[in-house]
Amino acid sequence: MREILQPENWPRPKGYANGIVATGTTVYTAGVVGWNEEEKFVAKDMLGQLRQALFNTIAILHEANAKPEHIVRMTWYITDKEEYVEHLPEVGKVWRETLGKVFPCMACVQVVALVEDDAKIEIETTAVIPNKESK
Repeated sequence: MREILQPENWPRPKGYANGIVATGTTVYTAGVVGWNEEEKFVAKDMLGQLRQALFNTIAILHEANAKPEHIVRMTWYITDKEEYVEHLPEVGKVWRETLGKVFPCMACVQVVALVEDDAKIEIETTAVIPNKESK
């Protein structure tokens, strides 16, 4: 079961949910960066790293039989707010191409740096796989 929480008279958020209630098996990812399976950054730009980080997240979720539609929460750590805001339309396009119409609860935080020097974004994800009886 998954239910979006939308308080009455609040504007509907664009691209995320204010809250979600879900029951089932919970899956957590570590902070996922935009490198490939050899831990090499192919993309130097934030959008390229975002795309790869989302693909990496999907691969991790797949190991638990979770799908993008099971994502209930994400926290994004970015190193450059201006670059992020400047490319918001492209961020939305990358999102739709990789995750589809999934709108979890989200937070996006600018940080001074990430542990991986070349990383421009790091994403933590929580997903909830519905119980068979609550699908």
